[in-house]
Amino acid sequence: MIVAGIGSRKGVQVEDVLAAIETALEAHGLAMSALSALATAALKKEEDAIAAAGRKLNLPVIIVDPADLQAAAPGTLSSSSLSREVAGTPSVSEASALAVAGKGASLLGPRIVLGAVTCAIAISGDVP
Repeated sequence: MIVAGIGSRKGVQVEDVLAAIETALEAHGLAMSALSALATAALKKEEDAIAAAGRKLNLPVIIVDPADLQAAAPGTLSSSSLSREVAGTPSVSEASALAVAGKGASLLGPRIVLGAVTCAIAISGDVP
């Protein structure tokens, strides 16, 4: 399973979210078709652009509850003081991706930041 974790400021556009996902995938030599799901923190569940990106890509958007987000936090590679303050994790996008990819998951690299959107790619432990 390959998961794109998404973080963003409020009010971003779907095009911004899609561009961040595409940029993160390209950084790791992956195509959009490699994705299994999008993930984000519960505090972003009302962010229309993230839901719209899931619909456009025909992928589920999995909302990560705060406890699972914090459990995944030690595996993050990046740190944002704003993310720590608002979500209690160093990186919403990285922790979300790790939480959904499951036990043994790893990040392919640190999150990318594209304007007001962050995206991190995680791969489950059972994918070579």
